[in-house]
Amino acid sequence: MAKRGTTKLQQVFQNWPKGTVATQDWLDELGISRKLASWHVDSGWLERFGPRAYVRPGDNVNWLGGLYALQTQLGLSIHAAGETALGLRGKTHFLPVGTESTVLLLSDSQEQLPKWFRTAPWQKNIEHYCLSLFHSVPAKASVNIDCGGFSVTASSEERAILEQMRQTRNNEDIEQAHRLVAGLNTLRPDLVQELLENCRSVKTKRLFLWSAEETGHAWFSHLDLSRLNLGKGKRQLYKGGKLNRKYAITVPEAEVLPDV
Repeated sequence: MAKRGTTKLQQVFQNWPKGTVATQDWLDELGISRKLASWHVDSGWLERFGPRAYVRPGDNVNWLGGLYALQTQLGLSIHAAGETALGLRGKTHFLPVGTESTVLLLSDSQEQLPKWFRTAPWQKNIEHYCLSLFHSVPAKASVNIDCGGFSVTASSEERAILEQMRQTRNNEDIEQAHRLVAGLNTLRPDLVQELLENCRSVKTKRLFLWSAEETGHAWFSHLDLSRLNLGKGKRQLYKGGKLNRKYAITVPEAEVLPDV
């Protein structure tokens, strides 16, 4: 039995990228029961990472390795989003890549993350929200990020900046989102248009359009604003700011806008 169990585990290792978590759900599919997995833990072949989760002994696993398991083994809709997704692609030019202290993860549907992920010592502040921001999302609005031996799914630049706009809560957040927009001079206008038409949040659309027009990127001129539902009425988004009459939102004064 021990030999047969060890052979099964060897097969697991062949399909298990280093730096990632192995969930019990996935091990079950490969013939490693919970009882057998516990036996391998006692034998030193596996290391328990949390309830129904394991890592290779001595392996260094960060939040990306956990996200990989959520996406590929548990089939969750969770993805790296907003500024986190932009950072993974090197688009937060004013910050060193990977130094952001907060990781933003979004799920397109209502789903609860397993305890092992929620309680893991990721050394990052993980923020996870279930957010139906779009009626539908085109496939090209998601990208694969190479993490060295495995990959995770993240939002494209076009989707990520809209997600970041949606998450703004205060003046500082708005200034940060505007700074991000300033660095996105190669967005695909057709994808931006499609996402805006499918976006459920009036606040997100108005704030993004103001910021995009303010930065003067060439792709903005290719958008057809007449096809967008921007709602009615004024919205106070930036406290103490001025009213932008075109988008009916309060925005920062020109001298307050961050240098870009």
